[in-house]
Amino acid sequence: MIFLGLIVALAAVTVGVAVVLDNTGAAQMSVFGDEIPGISSQWQVFMAGAVVAIVFMAGVMVAALGFRRAMGMRRELRDLRDEHEESLQTLELERRKLQQALAQARRGMDGPSVPAQRVAPN
Repeated sequence: MIFLGLIVALAAVTVGVAVVLDNTGAAQMSVFGDEIPGISSQWQVFMAGAVVAIVFMAGVMVAALGFRRAMGMRRELRDLRDEHEESLQTLELERRKLQQALAQARRGMDGPSVPAQRVAPN
């Protein structure tokens, strides 16, 4: 979307610059060396400029919305990555605690055994 918006804005700037550079008469308008039919007064030239400005602004808005969307997605991905890292750390801590508890339980079962006393025959 950013790319599309920049292309539309660039096209509007190119057309606007071409119109300004090619028009030397008071009420004639030509674009890239070709005269545009039907434009014979100054207000029509002004309206053509307004149309080019509207197209330019639409292109800038599309680019800005695309940029905003991309930044939002990056922020969301960063937040999810951080949340995942926290979850992994929490699980690792819990695993260590469970390993320690298991080791203590095993030590308790195998604890110091009392040696069996031998009974001497009488």
